[in-house]
Amino acid sequence: MISSNRQAGADRRSRTHLVVMVLYDGVQALDVTGPLDVLAAANDHGGRYRVVALSPGGKEVRTTSGLRLAADGRLEEWRARIGTLMVPGSPNWHVPVEDHGMIGELTRLARSAGRVASLCAGAFPLAAAGLLDGCRVATHWRQADQLAARFPSVHVDRDALFIRDGRIITSAGVTAGIDLTLSLVEEDLGPEVARAVAKDLVVFMARPGGQSQFSVRLRARYCRSAGVRAVLDAVTAAPQADHKLPALAARAGLSVRHLTRLIRQETGTTAARFVEQIRLEAAQSMLESGTDSLDMVARRSGLGSAETLRRAFQRELGITPGAYRARFRSTQPDCPMTSSHPADPGCRPSGGTPLPGDRETQAAPGAKPATGFRPSGAD
Repeated sequence: MISSNRQAGADRRSRTHLVVMVLYDGVQALDVTGPLDVLAAANDHGGRYRVVALSPGGKEVRTTSGLRLAADGRLEEWRARIGTLMVPGSPNWHVPVEDHGMIGELTRLARSAGRVASLCAGAFPLAAAGLLDGCRVATHWRQADQLAARFPSVHVDRDALFIRDGRIITSAGVTAGIDLTLSLVEEDLGPEVARAVAKDLVVFMARPGGQSQFSVRLRARYCRSAGVRAVLDAVTAAPQADHKLPALAARAGLSVRHLTRLIRQETGTTAARFVEQIRLEAAQSMLESGTDSLDMVARRSGLGSAETLRRAFQRELGITPGAYRARFRSTQPDCPMTSSHPADPGCRPSGGTPLPGDRETQAAPGAKPATGFRPSGAD
């Protein structure tokens, strides 16, 4: 049986895997080049990816940055079976969505594809083709509400970096397409190759967390009230400071009652909830990039104690701080990871010495397994 499994793996590696990248005017350049560089690096480590770029009419396209990309062929003429169909995004997603000819070709090509992947706002044309109906999907946090409103049959996850739902894989903002493609390389060629590719490109094998690291402060970025902006910026800049309502109100020069009402209007949440989310994100960042004990992380983030830190992580993320810090070993969301340096995405052997203060390194019993990957740095 072991020999058979090894032979199956060898056979899989020896086959050419055809990847079709769809091009169109206004596409985001990094949505195209990031995943293709991952596949090119994988070929340096034994992969056999063949990439074909197709565009409507086979025309050269101009990206949002002004870069011109040449197509290998016409979208309309492709008939061969596809291993992976990749659809990049555009900040002006209305243009590809309203190109009915291209949407029809995506529908046709998807039928022959082993898997279909969207990169950032590439979820919009896939949704327009009806390929995401009933699926749980990711897209850029800034466009998540627009995707949900335009396509109500699509279940939008506003936090995950990438999500696999059957043969459909969707990713969040721009560089999350690299995360998604690394996961495909791991699926095709194994974790060793994916780690080697990540190391070559000097990127994380897997980033811990989700898009929420940005979204807490950015959701309230355009506050109309200067007082509320000043308060939110102060909380973000020094999460460990005194941020009880009287202190916040004094800083804003407003009454507690008035500030409470304004924060609710501007952020959709309470001042206490905003402070807690900012502190949680600060703790996530410290766990990702440092080796401080949990007590020190709790104090520096403003959460107070290691026990409060653990409770916050369990409640908000369904995982212990120790397990969160360990999530660097694999692109898969349910695999404990240990490296904390993007230039060295390798891992400690199972059972390695935990970092200071890490009493627990596994997800809490009963925590929901994630089918999407939610690193806490997003693009």
